[in-house]
Amino acid sequence: MSDADAFEEELAEAKAVIPTLEGFTLVTCVAAQVRAGYKKTDHKQLNVILQFPAKYPHERIVTELTSKTLSEKLLRGLVKMCDEEAKKLVGQKQILPVMNFVREFVINNPLCVCSEEIASVKKDFIGEKDKMKLKQDTSHILLKVVQEQYFMNLKIMVPDIYPLEQVAIEASESNFPNLLKVFFVGQAVEIARKCVQPPLKPNKKDPPFKPRASLREVCEFLIKDCVKRYPLENCPCCKDRVMLRDPEEVAKDPRKRVERVYCGHLYHHGCLAKYMKTPPFKDGKFCPSCGKRIFHDKWKVTPELAEARWAHKQARERELAEVTDFLS
Repeated sequence: MSDADAFEEELAEAKAVIPTLEGFTLVTCVAAQVRAGYKKTDHKQLNVILQFPAKYPHERIVTELTSKTLSEKLLRGLVKMCDEEAKKLVGQKQILPVMNFVREFVINNPLCVCSEEIASVKKDFIGEKDKMKLKQDTSHILLKVVQEQYFMNLKIMVPDIYPLEQVAIEASESNFPNLLKVFFVGQAVEIARKCVQPPLKPNKKDPPFKPRASLREVCEFLIKDCVKRYPLENCPCCKDRVMLRDPEEVAKDPRKRVERVYCGHLYHHGCLAKYMKTPPFKDGKFCPSCGKRIFHDKWKVTPELAEARWAHKQARERELAEVTDFLS
């Protein structure tokens, strides 16, 4: 059989088989080019264009990939992989093998949908001591983020229909105080939710809500605004490092336990307790760092009651001092 006849036979086979492959839609199948669209989800879809050199099949097929949802960098890398696959098939049929190779890549690499975000997280937030590992088989990302002697291990799951559905976040091993660990994860989950769910009471002036990618926003918050930030903060009251440089030392001194207030600043428990129980009390207590009103579950009393308790304590101390003076 001549090369021309073999080519015509391969085109006929491709025309018959490509529409039967799950996810593929055949657009054109002629000697000039074969073009098909592949769709796994709304955001995992691309166009495959195959063109034939003059000496085909004794030269590799020429692959071009386009997509409105997948990154250009990813597509360029996938084209190189297709070229390598086609080189192995020189002298043989290449159309269906290359089509199947593209399909298998998308199926086996679910994180391709957020490859651009992953690259930007690595570039902007991951330091020398941090680690990021991709688990394509289970579509999740493992992070170990370090700041001095503090660390947090995180698992971020990317759903199949991402970015229409938010990422899920889990924290495993960590030596941060539990109250911070709970806050980190809880707030990250809320950030992810807001990316894909419209507000309950939207502002009429806002444009129509559209879901957006949540991975980078979540990683920026967890890495930059949490793990990298809090170990370096100073207590607004005593000005010392609020989190002891050695995490194990916290257990030895309860006064050095960390308390987080509504504005986001951290205090030593002992410092905050003293600050909340001493004057001035008018209009409540305000954060020395940012000036915002302090709200905390452990100190819920009104300014009036706080002042009354302080006055009562002062009176008791004066009475005890008078008795001590008398007895001595």
